[in-house]
Amino acid sequence: MVKVTRLALLDGWEVELGFSDGLTGRIDFRGLFSGRPGLLHDLDDLEFFRQVQLDPASGTLVWPNGVDLCPDVLHHRATGRAIPWTQDRDHAA
Repeated sequence: MVKVTRLALLDGWEVELGFSDGLTGRIDFRGLFSGRPGLLHDLDDLEFFRQVQLDPASGTLVWPNGVDLCPDVLHHRATGRAIPWTQDRDHAA
């Protein structure tokens, strides 16, 4: 499982991430959480979104309200590479 090893806040909702496999990529989260219920709704507020931190223990992004995001999904969004478990499922007999 890949982990996020570096986080850089860019403009607005955009971040640049470094991953444990050496790849880097950018994600623009603008609008991604619009209309989402519960704690994800908080991330639609730019001021709150920019409180994101890198949790080195879990290797992913976390926010003060307890939201964290799957590092494999972040890797896919940032690099366009397939999520490993979808590849395994596609090749299952």
